[in-house]
Amino acid sequence: MKFGLKGIQTLLSSIGNPHKNFPSIHVAGTNGKGSTSSMLAAVFTAAGYRTGLYTSPHLVSFTERIRVNGKPIPRKDVVRLTNLIKGQVDKQRATYFEAVTAIAFKYFSDTKVDIAIIETGLGGRLDATNVLRPLISVITNVSFEHTEILGNTLEEIAWEKAGIIKPGIPCVTGISSARPLRVVLERARTKRARVYTTRAVELNVKKSTLDGLVIDANIGASTYRNLHVSLAGEHQAMNVKIVLRTLAVLREESEFHINERHLRNGLMNVQKLAGLQARLSVFHRDPQILGDVAHNPDSIRRLVESLRGLKIRNVFLVFGVVRDKDYRGMIQLLGPITRNAILTKPRTDRARSIEDLSLEFMRQKINVVGTESTVSRAVSSAITFSKKHIPILITGSHYTVGEALSFLRSRKFT
Repeated sequence: MKFGLKGIQTLLSSIGNPHKNFPSIHVAGTNGKGSTSSMLAAVFTAAGYRTGLYTSPHLVSFTERIRVNGKPIPRKDVVRLTNLIKGQVDKQRATYFEAVTAIAFKYFSDTKVDIAIIETGLGGRLDATNVLRPLISVITNVSFEHTEILGNTLEEIAWEKAGIIKPGIPCVTGISSARPLRVVLERARTKRARVYTTRAVELNVKKSTLDGLVIDANIGASTYRNLHVSLAGEHQAMNVKIVLRTLAVLREESEFHINERHLRNGLMNVQKLAGLQARLSVFHRDPQILGDVAHNPDSIRRLVESLRGLKIRNVFLVFGVVRDKDYRGMIQLLGPITRNAILTKPRTDRARSIEDLSLEFMRQKINVVGTESTVSRAVSSAITFSKKHIPILITGSHYTVGEALSFLRSRKFT
């Protein structure tokens, strides 16, 4: 892994700087940036704009990372663009993420998107996507993750995330904690960039089910009643706040026209219009199998709170995680909602060993029903062992959830 913008700048220059050919919204943050990016993309698509969306990592197919109007990049275009950049990638020993970012930007340029929603990979300041000069920068939140790279305090992490703020370009943030927010405000001040928080958005969750939320919201002179959001979990309400604030700023700062009908249609159809999956999603109804890509303590905390809000107080857990995550903190937070778990190891050399997980589950007094060397076998075992009235929850890592989703798509239930 290498950091810095010189590599991506050289790579993009070799193919004509495609990132300069389309307007963009740049989204950073520890958690929520995928959901926020997808909501924004869905709204712009609903408004009739040709909308690019770049997110990572993928769940099942690489092509999920690069979408236009919710549709993944065709494989033939992946091959074409890979061949286009291969010589330069080899020459400069570009990273995987640099190469994928170049492919995404070239694809968006070739397909003449009206706007692209671009999610950072890791951090912000030195992220390969940070060559953009967007219409607006968005920082969802900060919590502890990748501390060996981003820093050991929330202030240090916020400083890295705030590296996406550009001179004179407005920034919207969902950060509410005083000290990290102060860091963002200071970095913005040095760039003469105005920061908009979500304090101006009043929001009330009227209904929360596994099918999504119904909310009322006010921002300025705009009042929205009974907005339907197709993503489950009350933690999505903060992401909706960020979306509403971002659209309000863009209404003043750009020529894009988003009306209430577009907003309603986009939020009601996020999965369809943006392709988002595995955010407290129902993978199967009978037995009920839920999947969520929560992969650090903060996102696990929000997941647990959302499950409790849905009156789901006991799940049969399928859990696998990668080594650089705070697995102990995650397991501790999962304890109150699960009595039984099957542990597994996703197909990546970064996977945390099952032995490590087993020891921590024992410490937390959570019964390990079994351990399986593959995610597919873990899901099969969970279906066999769990009682039908207890939902199965698959979480811990994008890798784990992605493998489970791939397996479940082809499985026949009897």
